[in-house]
Amino acid sequence: MTTTPLLVIAAGGTGGHMFPAQALAETMLERGWRVRLSTDPRGARYTGGFPEAVEIGVVRSATFARGGPLAKLAVPFRIAVGIASAVRQMLADKPAVIVGFGGYPAIPAMAAAWLLRRPRMIHEQNGVLGRVNQLFARRVHRIACGTWPTELPAGVEGVHTGNPVRSAVLKRAGAPYIAPGDHPMEILVMGGSQGARILSDVVPGAIAALPEALRARVRICQQAREEDLDRVAGFYADAGIAADLHTFITDVPDRLAECQLLISRAGASTVADVAVVGRPAIFIPLASAIRDEQSANARGLVEAGAATLIPEADLTKATLARAIADILENPDKARHMAQAALGTSVPDAAERLAALVEQLAGLQKEEKQ
Repeated sequence: MTTTPLLVIAAGGTGGHMFPAQALAETMLERGWRVRLSTDPRGARYTGGFPEAVEIGVVRSATFARGGPLAKLAVPFRIAVGIASAVRQMLADKPAVIVGFGGYPAIPAMAAAWLLRRPRMIHEQNGVLGRVNQLFARRVHRIACGTWPTELPAGVEGVHTGNPVRSAVLKRAGAPYIAPGDHPMEILVMGGSQGARILSDVVPGAIAALPEALRARVRICQQAREEDLDRVAGFYADAGIAADLHTFITDVPDRLAECQLLISRAGASTVADVAVVGRPAIFIPLASAIRDEQSANARGLVEAGAATLIPEADLTKATLARAIADILENPDKARHMAQAALGTSVPDAAERLAALVEQLAGLQKEEKQ
């Protein structure tokens, strides 16, 4: 029987949950821990970037947010099956600590950890607790916060760790910034894990509306939904604008390091990545977010002068074109924004989170003595 401590990471199936989970997994492996990721079949599809040493544990989970009436009736039963499976796994191979990163696939492992009274904590990436993390906020030993300050329930305290970024992002931390000028300039456009139709609708027209001298120098790398690819590509081609389109951008760290400007949603992982690399950004927070967490995520960069925020309600081709030109026609401003972004970054967030994990493991050992 191995004496190497086991960390169970429970995370949902979006980049916002999985990227910081991956960063912690990488760090804990380096510290000599074993790591198991607990997720559901949907989450397992996003595990390609995790180190091979991470064991992938797939358990069943469900959400009331999807499916018809019959599917919703089955949700409690599916979750119960997942919890039972997670309990069996933890009894067979006792984890030293369980860390939840949110998302409904995290429910079974976090519930099992609570039932078995294992040392446990959650990491909240956004400035407002997600639904699953709200559920467990009073049932864990620590709450690590990626965005600071984070709105927490009354009487609940958090620890500011920052949002861990993947090793591929850390390798480009503080990469030298080439300010806008009389040379080709890269604009990176991202819409989150699922893309964003509104960016496909508005960004091409905004680029086309730029002053001719500026428009001739820009190059676009844009994420778009598969159903939007042809029309977006056609628009750029007709307008004579160089564009590289993808449904999912796999080399985000390199693209960030090479760009002069990012236009993006304000997911917590994206905000953390752009801060660590250090690039000017225009954020368009997701308007349909119930708690408006993306505006909270972007607040630190905006207040530092590193980013411009355009609410979705105010997003038009004209407003976006003005915001782009304001940055790319002012090299000193762009350079200042890049430096300000670096000033908000927490490049050692994964190490801070790892220290909390080991602290919890130490508390468990003390209780046994």
